[in-house]
Amino acid sequence: MARTLSNMLPLGTLAPQFKLKDTNSNFEYSYNDLKGTKGTLVMFICNHCPFVLHVIEEVVMIANDYRVQGIGVIAISSNDANAYPQDGPEFMTEFAFTHKIDFPYLYDETQEVAKAFDAACTPDFFLFDNQDKLFYRGQLDDSRPGNGITLSGSDLRNAIDSLIYNRNIKNPQKPSIGCNIKWK
Repeated sequence: MARTLSNMLPLGTLAPQFKLKDTNSNFEYSYNDLKGTKGTLVMFICNHCPFVLHVIEEVVMIANDYRVQGIGVIAISSNDANAYPQDGPEFMTEFAFTHKIDFPYLYDETQEVAKAFDAACTPDFFLFDNQDKLFYRGQLDDSRPGNGITLSGSDLRNAIDSLIYNRNIKNPQKPSIGCNIKWK
């Protein structure tokens, strides 16, 4: 498993616009269709990455905790499904069902959306404010597969709380670490 760091897009960057197919509903959604009233969490994940599998339960809990507070939640898979068929749309639907993902899980077949976000790894997290400006990018927390640190979601939860309650983020933003996006 390759350990790839996120690229840390500059804070204040406007959210890239996109329209992608949701593998949970078969509808197409744009960023504007899914954004929240207080902010929007966009995450790049995939079905097979050990880093994603390590955090997915906490990610779903975070989504459930914060969607009711006005945070839109969007997951995107941009991996090359020809080279990695387990990350294809039909398996994304199954993955979402298995892991109780009831927020949109979008398929970025052309990989243009991942490039627009400068996404590099899975998982890769981007939190935008209600003006669609990047507020946080980086890790969920310090837990990684096999490092013995308990999964908490503390970095991302702190960022979302800071956004909702109009506070500065207390801790420095650390890049996420995960599997590299499988480019075509």
